[in-house]
Amino acid sequence: MTDQSDFELYGFWRTSATYRVRVALNLKGLTAQERVINLDAGEQLNDNFLKINPLGAIPALIVKGQLPLTQSLAILEFLDETHPLPPLLPADPHGRARVRSIAAMLASDTHPLITPRVRKYLSTVAGFDDAAVRAWLVHWFDAGLAAVEKRLATEAATGAFCHGDQITMADICLASITATMRVLKIPVKNAPTIDRIIARCETQEAFAKADPLKQVGAPAAT
Repeated sequence: MTDQSDFELYGFWRTSATYRVRVALNLKGLTAQERVINLDAGEQLNDNFLKINPLGAIPALIVKGQLPLTQSLAILEFLDETHPLPPLLPADPHGRARVRSIAAMLASDTHPLITPRVRKYLSTVAGFDDAAVRAWLVHWFDAGLAAVEKRLATEAATGAFCHGDQITMADICLASITATMRVLKIPVKNAPTIDRIIARCETQEAFAKADPLKQVGAPAAT
């Protein structure tokens, strides 16, 4: 068992991946000293941070005396294995595979296409103007959520949340995408099952506390 006082979290206020880790920590009743890596200022490319994650990506979770943990899904599984309650994965193998599958659709197939480093490449090397970059974001958000909505709306395992009536890793990943869409002012379209699940997630303190707009560095509400 890892003592919660041993955690350091490197993150940034608006990122989906950092949001996922914040929610998981909150659900487990854990805290971490958060260290801001300002993506807009390029701090993720500083030598000191590249020693923590050579990819220059956040989040990174530091456990005292251990090598850094990177990649949000790996961090979520680590937290679930070291602090089992409440569980983020179902007890049965098929259920765990389904939750991991939905989580991967969001965190591995959708989120990587809209990250700041991708947007920067599009606006510089690829020559996209602001309208083209936004169209790219909308397209991939819509495509990813449409696929998830189809699964959630048609599969019997869907319940109050993505899988049954308990919060899982899939809900954390789904909420991370919709939270980022809200920051970017991109609406979720034609996804009533997703809307229902997100509304339920947002009643939970663990999700509310992780809201990007409530984090250090977020712009003041206007």
